[in-house]
Parts: sequence; structure tokens; C-alpha cells
Amino acid sequence: MPRTPAPDEPEDDLDDLPATHTPQPLYYAEQALLGALLLEPHRLIDIAGVEPDSFSNYAHGALFAAIRALSAPDPVQHAQDTSWLDAVLTAAREHARGLTASYLHTLIQVCPWPRHASAYARMVETEHARRTLRAHAERLALTATDVTLPHPVPDTLAAADALARAVDDIAARFPSHSGSLPRTPAPAPTAALGDAEEAVDEERLLLATATAHPADVEQMRWLSTNDFTHPLHAGLWQCLTALARRRALVDPVTVLCEAQQRGLLVSGAQPAELLDLLSAPAGSAEYWGERILQRSVLTTAHRVGRRIEAFTDDPATTPYQLILGSRRALAELSAVRARWHHATSPAPTTTPARTRATAPPRAGPPRTTAPPARISR
Repeated sequence: MPRTPAPDEPEDDLDDLPATHTPQPLYYAEQALLGALLLEPHRLIDIAGVEPDSFSNYAHGALFAAIRALSAPDPVQHAQDTSWLDAVLTAAREHARGLTASYLHTLIQVCPWPRHASAYARMVETEHARRTLRAHAERLALTATDVTLPHPVPDTLAAADALARAVDDIAARFPSHSGSLPRTPAPAPTAALGDAEEAVDEERLLLATATAHPADVEQMRWLSTNDFTHPLHAGLWQCLTALARRRALVDPVTVLCEAQQRGLLVSGAQPAELLDLLSAPAGSAEYWGERILQRSVLTTAHRVGRRIEAFTDDPATTPYQLILGSRRALAELSAVRARWHHATSPAPTTTPARTRATAPPRAGPPRTTAPPARISR
């Protein structure tokens, strides 16, 4: 696509700019649409869904805004002189000084059929939707990796909501039809976000603390094995949850036996090492679980953003495939998001109606919520 001129650039004919990039089909569609409207301005009434910012080229957007701002000329008069074209050029050059009369005539000449203006407009609208979706997906991925945010999960989920609204808006403008998911290859998998050593330490502390306090495990159904960064740790968490749900006795040795039955020792894990891992509790299991789940939320959001970016970068992806693929990707984030809300929402308190007025609230023992000092291994 030719370089998009800034509003304050000198008055060079756009045709005379050096061709540093091969023009994409969108560039020709924008030219054809503008040429059709310059030649037959009354066709503007057939153009819906296109705005000045729908154009990838700034000068094209300024020209479209000028065409839309001016009243359509009398067809007979328009065929005889260029007064309306001159007015359009004057209005457009207030925002894009690089436009010239010769470029307007070029647009008219390159338009194949003015009566196809609505088809050209649809192409412009489609590519604008693609760019909009990509911007939201990129913002989601960047927000998920922004270590400066004081509240990364709420900010990331807000970016995901904005992306979902953009998908819904595109879906409202492009009617659904039968089709398949995008065939775009998925981006290469990335490791979990954050410090890898810190993630491993938090998972080890969770496993040890949950082994020491197995009653907490039953209250942490919101944590999934998919949230762990280390496969062995995911397997040990599965052992803990299985023992807790069977109401079996839980200690480092019983967890080790469960791990052996599930084949975890085949991977090379040494029994003595696992016993050491499970015998060093610290802090609160719920705290470590939330830390692990937070990392999982951010990692999933980053992966979803990059996945949708890949859809938008593939020119073969149709608008309907963009919608379908984006919604499928966002569903993955919605699943881990629901578990995050379950983990962080305060537990509802229910008091019997007959004692609500007289019974004082019961004070439970304080729970440790702050992380302990880092444990050296």
C-alpha cells in the first residue's frame, strides 16, 4: 500500500509518490469507490457503513469526508464542468494537502464501473473491520503482558470486553451464513507469562500447603490442572483433588502413593524429591492458588489476543470467519475468567431469618493472605 501522507505534507501528487510497497487490493477498492462517487455523486445514497476512518489511506478518508459533506450536484451540470470537483478538492485539502486535481481525475479514470460503488464500499468496510479487530486483539495481548498495571486482571478483562463488543459490532454489519472456522495456523505456543522460576515456586508452595491443609482443596474447585506451568505439578494437584474428594487421608506419603498409581513417577520424578516438595507448607493455599490462576488468566488472554491477530493478518479470512474464530477464541478466555470470578468473589453469607436479628456474627480465625518470604530451595 502506498505511504499514507500526513495532513501537513507538501502538495505532491499522490501518483508521483515513490512506490515503496506493492499496493494491496484494498487500495484499488478505495480508489474505485472514490472514483465512482466523484463521477456519479448520487451513488453516495447507496453507501452504508463506510466512514472517513474506514479508509486505510488518510487522503482517501479526507476525500470521502468532503464528498459526503457537500450536496450532490445536478447531474447535467456536473457532466459539463468541474465546479463540484473543485469544491470537493478544496474541502479535502484542508485536511490532506497532498491531494491534487490530477489525482481526482486519476480516481475517476481507474474506476471500472461506477454502478459497482456499493461493492467497492463493502470491500472497504470489510478491511476496516479487519483492522479494527486487529487493534483490539493487539491491545488485549499487550495489556496482558503489561507489568506496570496495578490491577492486571481487571484491566485485561476490560480489554477483552472491548474486543468482544467489536466482534458483536462486526457481526451486526455482516450477515451470518454457513461457513467454516478460519484455516489460519495458530501462532507458536508461548510460555506462561511472568517469571518462570517464580511460577514454579508458587506451584510448589501451593502443593505443600494444600497437603498440610487438605480441607482447603475442596474449596478450590476453581483451580484447574491447566493453570499450572509444570506438568508434574499439575499431576500432583490432580492427586490432591482426587484424595480430597474421596475423603481419603492426605499427607505427603499418601499423595506420593497416589502419584505413583497415576504414573507420575515414570517421568523421572524421585520419591524423596516429591516428599521434600510436599513437606514445606507456607502461607495460605488459597493465596497461592489465586496467584497461579491469575497467571493463567493473563497467559490465556495473551494467547487469545495473538490468535485473533493471526486471523486478521490472514487476507484469506472472510468477515464471517473472523467473527466465528474470534468468538471461539474468546470462549476459551471466558472459561478461565469464570473461574477467576469464582475464586475472587467473596463467599455469600447466609443467616437463618429467625436468628438474623439476635445472633451476632461469628468471628472466624484470621486467615493469612500475604505471601511469606521467598523460600530458598
